[in-house]
Amino acid sequence: MAIKVLVVDDEEYARERILGLLNKTSDYEVCAEAENGAEAISLVERLQPEIVLMDISMPGMDGLEAARYLSTLENPPAVIFTTAYGEYALEAFSTKATGYLMKPIRQEQLLQSLEQARSLNRVQRLEMLEQREGVKSNRRHICARMRGNLELIPIEDVVYFQADQKYVTVRHNKGVVIIEESLKSLENDLADRFIRIHRNALVAKSCITGLTKSDMGRTQVTLDRITDQLEVSRRHLAEVRRFVRGR
Repeated sequence: MAIKVLVVDDEEYARERILGLLNKTSDYEVCAEAENGAEAISLVERLQPEIVLMDISMPGMDGLEAARYLSTLENPPAVIFTTAYGEYALEAFSTKATGYLMKPIRQEQLLQSLEQARSLNRVQRLEMLEQREGVKSNRRHICARMRGNLELIPIEDVVYFQADQKYVTVRHNKGVVIIEESLKSLENDLADRFIRIHRNALVAKSCITGLTKSDMGRTQVTLDRITDQLEVSRRHLAEVRRFVRGR
């Protein structure tokens, strides 16, 4: 059977070029096309392609953010980035991409990348992700499912993340959503903008206005514009105090 491929690019001409190259081989079948990262995620969840050929620079959710979200799926597809800009290479591979093609894409390069992608199983792709942890992330959104639709929440709108078993509550300026992304992965991606105050909570540094004591004598952070009460654990108290005093 032909390998299912999803083609993602905001430029119709670029999609048509890739389709033309893939039509020259019977080993791969284009199952759908998408114009941005959010649309790509929805199509991956619905169609389950084995490989995603994805542009990096796209409006809304770009290819890098979409690839990070796809890597959290139970059965993630292999991702091959297509781009005209070489400076994205390091960050692209931090998302566990299995390939990186510079435009204009040539037939031989495309087939080589596709063969490499199809030869990697899920375990190997996850190992690639682990090896690339620590590369700085520039993610700009949190992805959440709301009544079947994908909602993109800008990182600057998030006040805090709070874990409860396998789910994480995202408190943002317009409400609350639930995601399945781990608190650890969020901390890895957002360490420059969020601080851990408890084993189950990360808080936006820009939203912390100070510290206070609860009626039970426990230390809590005070937050800008909201009255939610979040406890600071003894383990993280010294670091949080240093941050508050150093502001």
